Amino acid sequence: MKKTINNYTAILGILFFSSTLLAKIPGATDTTLRKIIPVGGNAWVEAPATITDDGLTHWTSATSVSTVYFRVSVKQTIQLFLRLKVHQGTSTIRVTAGNTVIDKKISNTAFDTIAVGKINVTHPGHIRLKLQGISKTGDVYADVSDVIIKTPKADDDVAYVKQGSSFYFGKRGPSVHLRFDVPRNIESKVKWFYNEIRVPKGGDIMGSYFMADGFGQGYFGMQVNSPTERRVLFSVWSPYETQDPKSIPENMRIKLIHGGEGVHIGEFGDEGSGGQSYMNYPWVAGQNYAFLLKAEPDVATNSTTFTAWFKDVNANKWMLIASFNRPKVATYLTNLYSFVENFDPDYGDKTRKAFFTNQWIGDTVNNWLELTKAMYTGDATANANYRKDYAGGVDVTGFYLQNGGFFDDYKMLRTVIDRKPLGVKPIIDLDKLPLK
Repeated sequence: MKKTINNYTAILGILFFSSTLLAKIPGATDTTLRKIIPVGGNAWVEAPATITDDGLTHWTSATSVSTVYFRVSVKQTIQLFLRLKVHQGTSTIRVTAGNTVIDKKISNTAFDTIAVGKINVTHPGHIRLKLQGISKTGDVYADVSDVIIKTPKADDDVAYVKQGSSFYFGKRGPSVHLRFDVPRNIESKVKWFYNEIRVPKGGDIMGSYFMADGFGQGYFGMQVNSPTERRVLFSVWSPYETQDPKSIPENMRIKLIHGGEGVHIGEFGDEGSGGQSYMNYPWVAGQNYAFLLKAEPDVATNSTTFTAWFKDVNANKWMLIASFNRPKVATYLTNLYSFVENFDPDYGDKTRKAFFTNQWIGDTVNNWLELTKAMYTGDATANANYRKDYAGGVDVTGFYLQNGGFFDDYKMLRTVIDRKPLGVKPIIDLDKLPLK
């Protein structure tokens, strides 16, 4: 009950805060013409300034240029306001949007809504609003909590991360998926899943997870974990629902059967929990990599062993990542999918892209079928219209997925897309795949 009361109080606080902001803008009764864009969920800044959930803070240096993003869909002139305060003295800040540059002198020492000027929107798309310090008599240019826009015409499709939502996930940006269409006559007996990924040169952006082989109980792909570290990661969820892997009962734990050479074996939490394995491998943007997944159900023990192999196509060598046994289910591979996501909010303003080519599945008697159709979908951030920098489709090599960076050419979600069959069945000696 205490949690319910606190949540209710928080909601009332947000509503009061929003109505207070709008009350300071003339004609603010029609909220379809006004949007409050919280800096905490929609901006990035160069150090030493920082962006917190409360907005732009520690803005002491002229080199700390912050950029606030939002997307509009109607061509019109926008009136721009900033909610901010100056700690002491007087500051002059520069606000830039496209070719519009406005210098504004400010001196209010309590948060207030300040009119800045007008921006002419010539075409639908993202607005990149840059804030730069020009001069100050105090130590800090300003603290900025919100950008507020007022429009003469209604725009029902303004996209930005809303107050009251998770700024963490909003700044990570939308994830996009390919959900592969498996014919009904084989969908209950898919033993093998093969896929290839190529990240374009320069596309190995920090925080990226390019996931090749997703299935009903886990996922398998490659990540960018630091400027120098690259991982190939394979995880299997426990059937026990928790965010803390240490709380999983023994009979619900994911058991390691085999681990590959140099592969780290552990657990994961905070997005469900289960068994995790990863190999540090210097994969390179611009090259193709292959992923192979196998499911072996055991009806007698009501469990399934999932095994993942990775191949550097140029090296032509399969490497075992791990083999995990998952209790409480005896199944072949189901719900096959791929995705591209960003797991680091600090890099949610960067665009990432991956090409997925030559998908094949094998059944229980090793008949193989090429997959050429997929449903293109997005996550909660995309579906809530918080971000519209996502795309999916086909090119001459196969499927692609793209997200982040606030590009304008987004593609509608829940679209069925087809690629041309390549007819290039993977040549794999299944009996000689490594188990160590």
